[in-house]
Amino acid sequence: MDARNPGFLDSAFARTNQTSGSGAAADRERGLGSSLLVDVLVYLAIVTVVLAAWQISRMGLFKAGDRVGYWIGFAGAMMMLLLFSYPLRKHFHFARNWGPTKGWLMVHMMLGVGGPFLILLHSTFSIRSLNAAVAFYSMLVVAISGVVGRFIYARVNRGLHGEKVELRELQTRAGLEEADARSRLAFAPAVEVRLIAFEQRELQSLHGWFNYTRQVFWLPLQQWLTYYRCTLDLRGPLRLLAQREQWAPGELLNAERKSRQLVWQYLHAVTRVAQFTAYARFFSLWHVAHIPFVYMLLVSAVVHVIAVHAY
Repeated sequence: MDARNPGFLDSAFARTNQTSGSGAAADRERGLGSSLLVDVLVYLAIVTVVLAAWQISRMGLFKAGDRVGYWIGFAGAMMMLLLFSYPLRKHFHFARNWGPTKGWLMVHMMLGVGGPFLILLHSTFSIRSLNAAVAFYSMLVVAISGVVGRFIYARVNRGLHGEKVELRELQTRAGLEEADARSRLAFAPAVEVRLIAFEQRELQSLHGWFNYTRQVFWLPLQQWLTYYRCTLDLRGPLRLLAQREQWAPGELLNAERKSRQLVWQYLHAVTRVAQFTAYARFFSLWHVAHIPFVYMLLVSAVVHVIAVHAY
């Protein structure tokens, strides 16, 4: 490490080319950014749909039992029924040639937003009978469960192999692999110790639901706390180097920025690897719980439709 030149940290980032190539790394970063944008857009759309349904229902344009309300409910019920086309395409052999699964999943998500929206409009946020209440709350549970399932699925879908590859790349870039004699962060030994301790503690932790829950909900906070402590540990050594080697103020700021970026990426990669097994376990549990609610929705919706037409 040549600390006389504040650009010594640049080599930590340039070393990505020695592992998987800069193109692959850039593609992966763009993919993560695109996935995050899609997540944000989906959740914003859900919030917008609920608020819009509430506002329209307050305008008194129709009632659940009149002609307009009836056909809104009918359209929502049909959309909810079409939700079953996705598991049909996914699990039955005769339907596996019906187009790419990704497209079906997108339609499934759109129906999962549009259907509840129309049902909310139809209900005008008021329940007038027991069968309507069962159908309404079953729909809410399935819709919320679908949102939770998508959140978990997005974190499982990438795969553990991809997460470990990224962590190895960051280990190489930071110089924290056993094969490296000197660390890129050796000028700040306290930071190096924190990063290694964080990795060993999380990647060698015991299995079990208590630990899975901790990794999903508590580990991100631990990541932030460790990052904050590392930034404090970086400040002193970098300023000493800057004074000793007479760096320009801009060079010190650049070195601090690159050091913080390297630390954050490393901690984030460790967190993603540690959380993968936890999210995979929660996804399997979600799948077991989600299916009964789907069938409860189907049965209650049929009962509600029969009751509406009978009485």
